[in-house]
Amino acid sequence: MSSHPLYLEALAAFDRLQAEAAAVGEPDSTAMYVATADAQGIPSLRTVLLKAHDERGFVFYTHLDGRKGRELIANPHAALLFHWPRIGLGVQYRVEGRVSVVSDAEADAYFASRPRGSQIGAWASHQSEPLASREAFDEACSEVESRFDGMDVPRPPRWTGFRIEPNAIEVWYAGEFRLHERWHYVRDANSGDWSKTLLFP
Repeated sequence: MSSHPLYLEALAAFDRLQAEAAAVGEPDSTAMYVATADAQGIPSLRTVLLKAHDERGFVFYTHLDGRKGRELIANPHAALLFHWPRIGLGVQYRVEGRVSVVSDAEADAYFASRPRGSQIGAWASHQSEPLASREAFDEACSEVESRFDGMDVPRPPRWTGFRIEPNAIEVWYAGEFRLHERWHYVRDANSGDWSKTLLFP
């Protein structure tokens, strides 16, 4: 965790921009692209929802056995991108950093807050694996629902969260004629100190 003033400045910019995105009607201000790579460095990309963030980093939840889970275990680095086109001419907020698995207590607390249908689906889904038919998945959901009938649904053992601890953040403001304003925050790997640089568009 870092309390360096420039890091806190970058996080404050995120809070301000995400609140503005919600206020101007972005469909989901928590939606973010997550880029991962496997052990051979082959990348993949998808959209997930941000579920928590603080000075420790940015958190989302998934199955450890799905593709992104497997890749993050094999190569614990990721890049995030939030794109809010309705703010001014558009804003992007980019994060790069090392990834770790959240604590069991943190994952349990978040899982307990999910709608029951989402909890059931987490048990029924073998994420990223081939599925014979939609009917087969519906049957699996029904089986899980029956198994936990009248009970709280516990968190599946292979379902948890990942936290991306930033070592670089870019706040990108779109400008006319593609003359964008780009502020780049970087943490020094040795000292842990942060620097801030204005980049050419």
